[in-house]
Amino acid sequence: KNRRNHSSHEEEYFFRISLKTISDVNEFCNVMTGLERFVVAAEVRSGTYIVEAKEALIRQLDNPSRQTMINIAPRIRMTTVYAVSQSMNGRVVNTCNLSEDYIGYSTRYGDSVGDFSPLSHYTVQEVKAIGKYLGLPSMFTEKAPSDGLCGKTDEDNLGFTYKELDEYIRTGHIDDKEHQKLIDYKYKMNRFKLELMPSCENGIDVYINKQ
Repeated sequence: KNRRNHSSHEEEYFFRISLKTISDVNEFCNVMTGLERFVVAAEVRSGTYIVEAKEALIRQLDNPSRQTMINIAPRIRMTTVYAVSQSMNGRVVNTCNLSEDYIGYSTRYGDSVGDFSPLSHYTVQEVKAIGKYLGLPSMFTEKAPSDGLCGKTDEDNLGFTYKELDEYIRTGHIDDKEHQKLIDYKYKMNRFKLELMPSCENGIDVYINKQ
């Protein structure tokens, strides 16, 4: 019973987020293209299927960790995004920025992947500045960052603000030393996400590399 109630709560949350996200995307495209209407090829209740797939997978796992539970949904979501992209001969945009990447605020093989990454060298403050320069409405540039999955903002989850983080990244200055320790810890623990997969070199030449 508790599992069913929990699942229903998640489905309701995903449904609300899906509607809001689709509405935001439509508005964004209207602003950027001047089109009166932009049709988003998305299933409004796609969040329901993510929950169902997540629940089905969890039932097959033996005592999954809390972090496992958190990361399942973003990975299923990215599987869905790539299924749509490949079916349409499209490309997936990675929208992670420098601030998120620096502290590892992404799910490996979830929202951390993509075919190109236009924002990876810009902090959150810089991304917002670019948006303002391009004339985007404040509903986009000042929207509280959120993963769209857990019901909390990024800053609620992180325990510090992006403004603090961005200043620390660019200048090395931060007033709250406890926040500095937390940022340094997250950076140290998540650096592997930005590195290539380790491999064992065998020293054997590959002919094609010499061409």
